[in-house]
Amino acid sequence: MTQKLLIANRGEIACRIIRSCKALGLKTVAVYSEADRDALHAQLADEAFEVGPAPARESYLKSEVILDVAVRAGVSAIHPGYGFLSENARFAQAVMDAGMIWVGPSPASIVDMGDKERAREIARQAGVPILPGSMRFSEGQIQGLANAARAVGFPLLVKAAAGGGGIGMRRVDALDQLESVVQATQSMAGKAFGDSSVYLERYVGSARHIEVQVFGFGDGGGVHLYDRDCSVQRRFQKIIEEAPAPDVPEAVRRELYRAALALVAHQKYSGAGTVEFIYDSERECAYFLEMNTRIQVEHATTEMVTGIDLVAWQIRQALGQLPPVDQNGIVLAGHSIECRLYAERPEKNFLPSPGTIGHLRWPARSDHLRIDTGVRAGDKVTPYYDPMVAKLISLGSDRREAIDRLRTGLGGLEIDGLSTNARFLDDVLGDSSFQEGAVTTAYVSEFMSKAVELEKKAG
Repeated sequence: MTQKLLIANRGEIACRIIRSCKALGLKTVAVYSEADRDALHAQLADEAFEVGPAPARESYLKSEVILDVAVRAGVSAIHPGYGFLSENARFAQAVMDAGMIWVGPSPASIVDMGDKERAREIARQAGVPILPGSMRFSEGQIQGLANAARAVGFPLLVKAAAGGGGIGMRRVDALDQLESVVQATQSMAGKAFGDSSVYLERYVGSARHIEVQVFGFGDGGGVHLYDRDCSVQRRFQKIIEEAPAPDVPEAVRRELYRAALALVAHQKYSGAGTVEFIYDSERECAYFLEMNTRIQVEHATTEMVTGIDLVAWQIRQALGQLPPVDQNGIVLAGHSIECRLYAERPEKNFLPSPGTIGHLRWPARSDHLRIDTGVRAGDKVTPYYDPMVAKLISLGSDRREAIDRLRTGLGGLEIDGLSTNARFLDDVLGDSSFQEGAVTTAYVSEFMSKAVELEKKAG
């Protein structure tokens, strides 16, 4: 390969993409904000260009500036990573219109799956089970809201139609709370996504968040790379993920794969994607949640248990150089768990804790412990971006060994200068409920409440 690829992202995922590009023999171009002038991803790339001030809306989200850099640098392709412009259909189309290769699904797929209420309907048409839900309600629209809520049933979730990643999602337990929550969510959604519409969806109490990694070939064909459990979340955002999901009946697992590939076929989806489900563990039923049309933060767990470089697959597919892939050739071996190391204070409701990294020593990397990061000693974790410092990913012959190896890795971590959630992660991994498997999305709040009670008793 002699092409040059621009990475329209920063931090850990930019460094991750650069690693695959180097293995493929591709030259890389990085972009960076003023705050990231000395960032690791900018130094690892073959070329790097500044694209604006620290706030993302003035730099990493300035699609026209990034496209201008791509043209000036003479790149062949653009990889968006995750977040920022990764699910921006207009940017994807602009890249293609400029004669460059978009490393991702078609703009049409991004539009279809980016509108969560629309995606539900497409999933239903594809034969994928969905939770009871409502029509969309635009800002200021409340007519029919009460009847829709009664039809869905309480408790329910108010969800931003253009949202994702847990952003723009609020629980409502009774009718008298509904109107105020809807109005607040509409206002937030309009500011965050440029689309204020919301819809209602049934809330599942004993819910687990299980997703299927898929890869489509653009012609209706595709494969799955098994499943992941992402139920350990705070504020609807994931902290610990693992592959495969523990304690799932095989019949349910087969249905998850069937449903995910049915959606891939219906969409003629191309490239890497994740079909996410809410699994009702009491009824042993799974329902479509959303489809993420990009690489996921937790893709590393899938790579560990399959030995497949998903980012390399994305790039080779986009360049028309991916050899034929057979489902039977994708073998699951072992168990992998990932934890996200954040600069945050769990005891303060996971409040971000930016600062400058002083001493930093990573645990020894091996075939059984992977560390994906975009920082070094001396780097700043700023308030401008997501405060994730790194991902630690373990591989074991079984889940018990994967847990032990990840805890050993956390125990070998040395980081000073800012507060992190490292101890919290280790506490979770050592918790009996987590070790037994099959925790629900309510686990973190229950775990924190239990910790507070123990502190009170100890005091």
